[in-house]
Amino acid sequence: MHPITPPRLILFDWHGTLVNTSDAMYQAVEALLAQLDELDLLPYMIPESQARNVDDEKLLRYIRIFRHLHPRILAERRVSRTDIFDVLFGSDELAKNAAHQAYNDNYRRFYGAVTPFQDGIFDYLRYLKDCGIKLGIATNRSREFLDAEMAVVDDGRWQPLFGVCFCGNEARRYKPAPDILEQAAQSEGLEADASVWYVGDSQSDMATARRAGVTPVFYNGAMWPDDWFTRTFSGSHSHYLPDGVVPDFDGLLDLLSHCGLSLPERPAHQPPRRPPPPRLEPDWHPAVAKLTPPSLILFDWHATLVDTLDAMYHAVDDVLAEFEELDLMPRLVTPERAKSPEDMKLVAHVREYRQLHPKIKADRKISRTDIFEVLFGEDDEAKRIAHDHFTRHYNKYYGTALPFEPQVRQVLQGLNAIDMPMGVITNRDREFFVAELANVNGEDWSPYFLTHVCGNDTVRRKPHTDQLQKAVDNLERELGPEVWYVGDSTTDTIAAKSAGVTSVFFNGAQWGLNWLNKIFPGSKRFPHKPDVVINDFSEFWALVLACRAK
Repeated sequence: MHPITPPRLILFDWHGTLVNTSDAMYQAVEALLAQLDELDLLPYMIPESQARNVDDEKLLRYIRIFRHLHPRILAERRVSRTDIFDVLFGSDELAKNAAHQAYNDNYRRFYGAVTPFQDGIFDYLRYLKDCGIKLGIATNRSREFLDAEMAVVDDGRWQPLFGVCFCGNEARRYKPAPDILEQAAQSEGLEADASVWYVGDSQSDMATARRAGVTPVFYNGAMWPDDWFTRTFSGSHSHYLPDGVVPDFDGLLDLLSHCGLSLPERPAHQPPRRPPPPRLEPDWHPAVAKLTPPSLILFDWHATLVDTLDAMYHAVDDVLAEFEELDLMPRLVTPERAKSPEDMKLVAHVREYRQLHPKIKADRKISRTDIFEVLFGEDDEAKRIAHDHFTRHYNKYYGTALPFEPQVRQVLQGLNAIDMPMGVITNRDREFFVAELANVNGEDWSPYFLTHVCGNDTVRRKPHTDQLQKAVDNLERELGPEVWYVGDSTTDTIAAKSAGVTSVFFNGAQWGLNWLNKIFPGSKRFPHKPDVVINDFSEFWALVLACRAK
């Protein structure tokens, strides 16, 4: 380890470094993301091509489509609010300031619970102060929240230990701008130089420290592996690489000992923090799934290849409002016929309010076909009536389709280049599908596909197998596992498995494993499970190439 300057002042980030306030923080971020439209912040989100790395690109894409954090981020709880805003808005300070303000308005509804990030932090802080090192806090948290949390964490014992506490709403600009560190150092009568350390848990914290000219120390509270640092601090961001990475406060004291300081006897070591247990993958994970190499790939359209969610949900709500006059209310499934408690809640809400629950439209995860499957179960005639009237209303809303992911077109081009035949199977009516196919973000995608079968091309729609059968008939082929059907819904999976083809579930909605197990229980009543689950098109492309190589 190269020598670093001994600190006269150590400034700490707050959340994720000294304390854990994850519950309130993520609730406030989720509330903000649901407001992106009304806050007019969507136009200021940077394009995926400007993302710092692949992880940021995926987060950008997911939030743009679903207005939510990726479930993996919510589960792992490793990414800070500031990092999220940096991913979304890049260097646009005005957009980030607006986001921070809206976050504060939401955080006010949730904050209160706060705990030390690790055991023994009070003893470590008091030890550092006894060593003659000045201590401070520099956080994007607003003053009202920091003071309230400081007063309750560890019974308020920390307050006398800090000479300076500088908050985001007191600085000229929020982190990762350097102002907060410069102003904090000046308030202690010091220059912002290498003798000031900034200890934080995020890439934004390290960028803040470098821009201020102070020593960046990464507190690895999230237990990121070594390859995360290699990815995160690479390329144009390599100059934000921290001078030290510490796993806990014992590690911070170890770092101090490398500075040549004569330190008194240290506090008792705390047990080392442990990373989360390894995640066991189900048999549908691409790494373990056993698949027949494809000779024909058929894709679902909406929410797989393209995004037409806004128009779709508008049209569904219009149909639901007509259920009484269409005599569909008596045909809704009864509780004992529902697949799950969640399905029954959807039915109950439609029965009472004649519209989708706002959470369904906010989550943007369930397709029109799956909605009608939940509502009517095995009543094909009721589903036919609902689909027909959906078509009538969809005519008012449809227009340009957008690629579901930026890489979709490149993957289709790649599949064409390796002479992979492709087609589309969709419950969308032909008049809408043909118009959308010819105008995907201004481009005509029809040359990529040898066949397409729409909802009104066959007597029965998915989850029946008629459309898949018609597609292979059009190409003079047979149904079998060498035909892959890629779709985002349980309906797509049922159709594929019933037809005897390989079911590739496109998890564009990023359902967590618990939810996937719930919607694909593999029970006697609901036996159909996908052969493989893929989370994005880069994963799908790699899967196709790996299977062909075998």
